[in-house]
Amino acid sequence: MKAFTPIGEHGLIGDLQTSALVATDGTIDWFCHPRFDSPSVFASLLDPERGGHFRISPDTDAWESQQLYLPGTAILITRFLTPDGVGEVVDFMPVIEGGANDRHRLVRLMRVVRGRMRFVVECRPGFDYGRRAHRTEITDNGAVFRTDDGDAVALSLVRRPGAAPSEYVKPTVQDGAVHVAVTAAVGDAGGIVLDTAPDGQGGPVTLDDVTGLFEETRDFWRGWVARSQYRGRWREHVERSAITLKLLTYRPTGALVAAPTAGLPEQPGGERNWDYRYTWVRDGSFSVYALLGLGYTEEAEGFLHWLAHRVEEAAGGEGHEVDPLKIMYRVDGSSDLTEEVLDHLRGWRDSRPVRIGNGAFDQLQLDVYGEALDSIRLGDAHGLPLTYWGWQRITRIIDWLCDHWDRPDDGIWETRGGRKDFTYGRLMSWVALDRAIRLATDHAKPADLARWTGARDAIFRQIMDRGWDPGREAFVQHYDTQVLDAALLYTPLVGFIAPKDPMWQSTLRAMDKELVSDSLVYRYDPSASPDGLRGSEGTFSMCTFWYVDALARSGRLDEARLTFEKMLTYGNHLGLYAEEIGPTGEQLGNFPQAFSHLALITAAMNLDYQIDHGVGTLGALPGERWLAS
Repeated sequence: MKAFTPIGEHGLIGDLQTSALVATDGTIDWFCHPRFDSPSVFASLLDPERGGHFRISPDTDAWESQQLYLPGTAILITRFLTPDGVGEVVDFMPVIEGGANDRHRLVRLMRVVRGRMRFVVECRPGFDYGRRAHRTEITDNGAVFRTDDGDAVALSLVRRPGAAPSEYVKPTVQDGAVHVAVTAAVGDAGGIVLDTAPDGQGGPVTLDDVTGLFEETRDFWRGWVARSQYRGRWREHVERSAITLKLLTYRPTGALVAAPTAGLPEQPGGERNWDYRYTWVRDGSFSVYALLGLGYTEEAEGFLHWLAHRVEEAAGGEGHEVDPLKIMYRVDGSSDLTEEVLDHLRGWRDSRPVRIGNGAFDQLQLDVYGEALDSIRLGDAHGLPLTYWGWQRITRIIDWLCDHWDRPDDGIWETRGGRKDFTYGRLMSWVALDRAIRLATDHAKPADLARWTGARDAIFRQIMDRGWDPGREAFVQHYDTQVLDAALLYTPLVGFIAPKDPMWQSTLRAMDKELVSDSLVYRYDPSASPDGLRGSEGTFSMCTFWYVDALARSGRLDEARLTFEKMLTYGNHLGLYAEEIGPTGEQLGNFPQAFSHLALITAAMNLDYQIDHGVGTLGALPGERWLAS
């Protein structure tokens, strides 16, 4: 039985509509088509036998591999070192311009840079998470895999210029998989292109064709990276995180997916295995700060445009009842994410159930209003102002929040243990009202300011009365517990309390003792605060980066810098982060995680700012002027 590749032993490639994971052994073991949230073509990451895979590796057991990105790009190079030579597989997906497209290409270049090497190729799709059978046909150019309902992908072998028919390597078929063997010497290059063209027929592909695609893809990414305005101390890490966020963005709508994968566990063998291939209002809103801080106004505007449509749908029109904002949507803005269990898949290292869809989509999470309004106001401060109709819809949403903020919700962590009076939900409701009031006063917009201000102040007083536990000398997860919650690291970052306030200082010390392990931060203790699920989880990478920012603003700058530097050692070999870090430093949860990378960017920007301008100074962006007021 084939072994499972560790989650962290992967690199990410993509074309801004979907993506693929490439393992260090040369296997593409995750790829969905035609969008991030579409059924998989390769999913051996979740089941090596049934999921489907596309592998290129040396024809020997004596090899080692290394991976790196071509600097400044999303082009991944897997290097194989054998006793006879050194070979490389160069993986990329040509970036798609324009609207949604059903044609996606996985380009896999093979070349030998020292000595000789025999590459072996095996391609076995597993359409629809391995649930649909396919037929395999050899063609003049390679092979085509077809399902009975018309889905198809084509495999085209790259021909060398002037190659005679006798030199052309022909594939063979065994049990529905295509096999190819290629022997090459130093200087030789070839490759294979997997094409999801709707007709399933890939045309002849030459080395010149592939070289052109490579150069176009390289130039796109280097041109995009050159637009970054970050000049701080951690440029390489920030650059890689920015590229990762771009790879997780569905270009036709501007939506950012939380991660490109589904079903990867927060604990090996556990049940905390969710589908993250959707757009959370929370995650996307947090990304606006990171994108604007790097100078990527177009990307921030793209998400804010997507968010405006969700606000419009929730607000409705005059005479229609306002609906709560959903916490997550598909990349096209639809909101049916009905959860389904794939019983036929083993799950990564037998972590079951494997879920697609996400049952949390209809939860009530009041914090999303704060995250959304914070990003909208930040966009406004950076030249992305609201339209008249946009403001009209926001006023309807804020009026709704005035009536509904004081109710239990499901919380930021999407627990399944029932609704509670979560302090973080109240905190971000306060943020929503505060930012809406500031937008109204900054631009003299019509609003029921007396009502909004009354609600904002009532929330503030309630948090101080009920969210603060005098015995613990700390803000707590919800009003009926003494449990701590790392989400509350955000409290000083949104201006609710001063970083040097004694109440915050004692809260941070309590978190130091209970939630921090070698600088890594747990979200909360599931054993002390039951969340309706069995098992435990690793430390949450986003919370660790929030901790860095909170330490720096609280006057503990040396600790903040050391914590950040240590956290950088927990990234994988390419600088990528999953959702969580396990007890021995392994990546856990869906991978790579947008939350982790956007938090790395903001922590780096704000830590640079604190170091350069003095402890306790404001954040790096002009949009944080509210901290001074």
